[in-house]
Parts: sequence; structure tokens; C-alpha cells
Amino acid sequence: MTGLIIAGLVIVALILLNAFFSMAETSLTAASRARMASLEKEGDAAAKRVSDLQEDRERMIGAVLLGANFVTIAASAIASTIFSGLYGEAGPVIATLALTPLLLVFGEVMPKTFAITNADKLARSVSLPVAWMVKILAPIVAGVQIIVNQSLRLMGVKVAEGIDVLAARAEILGTVELHAEEGAVEINMRDRLRGALDLSDLTIGDMMIHRKAIRMLNADLPPREIAAQATASAHTRIPLWRGEPENIVGVLHARDLLRAISEKGRDGFSTVDVARKPWFVPETTSAEDQLAEFLRRREHFALVVDEYGALMGLITLEDILEEIVGDIKDEHDVAVVGVRPQPDGSVNVDGVVPIRDLNRAMNWDLPDEEAVTVAGLVIHEAQAIPEPGQRFAFHGYRFQVLRRYRNQITALRIEREEMADAEGGA
Repeated sequence: MTGLIIAGLVIVALILLNAFFSMAETSLTAASRARMASLEKEGDAAAKRVSDLQEDRERMIGAVLLGANFVTIAASAIASTIFSGLYGEAGPVIATLALTPLLLVFGEVMPKTFAITNADKLARSVSLPVAWMVKILAPIVAGVQIIVNQSLRLMGVKVAEGIDVLAARAEILGTVELHAEEGAVEINMRDRLRGALDLSDLTIGDMMIHRKAIRMLNADLPPREIAAQATASAHTRIPLWRGEPENIVGVLHARDLLRAISEKGRDGFSTVDVARKPWFVPETTSAEDQLAEFLRRREHFALVVDEYGALMGLITLEDILEEIVGDIKDEHDVAVVGVRPQPDGSVNVDGVVPIRDLNRAMNWDLPDEEAVTVAGLVIHEAQAIPEPGQRFAFHGYRFQVLRRYRNQITALRIEREEMADAEGGA
């Protein structure tokens, strides 16, 4: 009888030990690396241990799983011995039926549920014993890793080393999206964080002001005429061309113009001498790199050219910052009406509106990989230039062409498909 009690106590201890391994594995893998890094900088030794374990996650998980499997097998063997003595040949079956729910509930589900809800705190608590386990079991874990890697290679699976499966950018973006859906992060904050993370994926060609919309001046105009047009403009920097609009010879800055007028009068200055040298950048430059160049050169304005050197548009520091913080307005900005929500839930959109701006304004998710503007997206999907009145459905939205001027779609009506279906069924 005493032997049975002792064996039962040993099984209980093994179940509790299995619970420890389950909590350790879950908490150490779920703990926030950013939070641990922050605590480590504050001198938290436990946070440093957690960070070290997460750096070599494969060894940490290998050691924990090795301990957990040993405990499970030991508990099963002891239980089978006990029940075999009591029930004979049926003992192993009874032991399995009795032990499985105990291990599942108290050794796996309950500890893992507790660990996932207290990951950061629990990870720091279990880091010391797990760190010792990793050191003690290192030779065994290393041997297991070699066997696993060699077995995978024999099956034709290449084992990559030094690759973090969860890229930092994707992990941060996924966390932001998750918290935004749960309401912990405001939509505006989500857009700012997502905009900053997306800069590396965007080129300046995706956000530039197209050459058709650029306000330019002929450098051969009389100085008085240039001064009049420049001071009447809402822009502080105006490109100057000579011979043809493609031939940009300089960029006139309002501050330089006013200084020249104050020194030499409206007719006494040379426009080209006052203008600054234009800065040309390729349209394939990433927004992140262009932002770094703006900051390095302390410039705010650049002209965008294609691979042949032809003028495509212009990009400003403000354009890139708006990708992060949203539309920036000052007292000189002219409000651009391009997105007009309708009472029925649809939206009338100008064709030139950038897809990213529409997504931000309406909290939509239209793709912007193949086109920059809404009109460009419709043309890309339709593989043609639609006529007014034509309707399309793609990416979960319905589009109707409202107006077209020559080969340019100037206005569209857009609505979500589920909204349209609800109205149609009502």
C-alpha cells in the first residue's frame, strides 16, 4: 500500500513537472522580445536570460521538449506498472485512459493557457532553471539537432541557418494590425506605423506628383512676369524650363526670388542666376532611401526621371512624410476634393486619387502593387480603357466608371461588394 502511495505521488510530481515544461516553452516563445530588450537595458538580469534563450530558440525548445518527453514517458511507465499489478493485462489500457486526461488538462492545456496570458512575467521567472537545463542538456540537444538536420537533408529538405522565420518588419506590422482590430491602437496611429514600415516597399514613383500636375515656368519669360507668376503661386519651389517643358534648367525658390527683387528690383535680376541647380532622382528609388537623402542633403525638393532621363514628376519631403502621418495641410494649401462619400455608402472618387490615399481615407484595402491611382487600378484589371457606365467587380469592391476624358478615367463610383449585395437583397 505504501508503495502505491509513493508511486502515485511520483506521478503527481511528474505531471507538475510536465506542467512546468509546458509553461516554460509557451512563455519563452510568446514573451515580447521588445519588452525583454527594454527591461534588459534597465539592468533586469532575468530579461537578459530570456533574450539569450530566445536568441537560440532551437536549443531552448529542444532542451524543454527533451525534459517534457522524459517526464511523460516516466509517468506512463510508472502508471502502467501500478495498474498492471492491480488489473493484470488490462492495466496498461486503464493506465492510458486514466493518465491521458490528467496530462492533457493539468500538464498541457492549463499551464499553457496560464503561460500565454502571463508570458512576459512567467518567462522571466522560469528563465533561470531553463537556462541551466539548456547548458546541462546541450550535448544531447546538439546530437538530436544533427540527426534531425541530416534526416531532413536525406529527404531533400534544405535546412537554412541563421534565418529568422519571423522577420522583424512583418512581426511588428502584424502586431500593429492585431491591436488595431482589438481596439488597443487607434486607426490613425495604425496608419502612421504602417506608413513608416511601408516606406521600404514604396518607390518615389508611387507617390510623386505627376508632371502633368507640376506648376512650371518658362525661364525665358521677362523677370517681371516670372516674379508675378511665382508670387501668385501657392508653391515655394517652381521648376524652370527652357525650350521645352522636359528641359528643366533650374528650380526657383520664393525666398531667393524675394531677395533678388529686394536687391535689384523686379526687372533687374536674372532668373537663371537666381534659380537653384535641379536635383534629379530616378523613379525607382525607394521612399525610405529618398527620405534619408533628403535629410542628408537638407533638401526638400527633387525632380523624378525615368531610366531614359525623361521627366516623370517631382517628389518633396512633405510627400514622403504624408505617407506616414497623413495629409499635411497649411494655410497655403488648396483643398483637393477627390474622395466624396455618398449617403448610400458608396464613394465617388476622382480617377487621379492615389489608391493609398483612398485606402487611408476609407479604411479600405485595395491593392496598390500594380497601379498608383484608382483609375490605373481599373485599367489594369479591365485590361482596357472602359467607357462611362461600365461596371467591374474585383478585390471585394464594385467599380462603375462615371466619366472619361479621352483616354483618361476621371471619375468612378466605388462600393464594397458586401454592401452592394445587402442593398440588392433588401
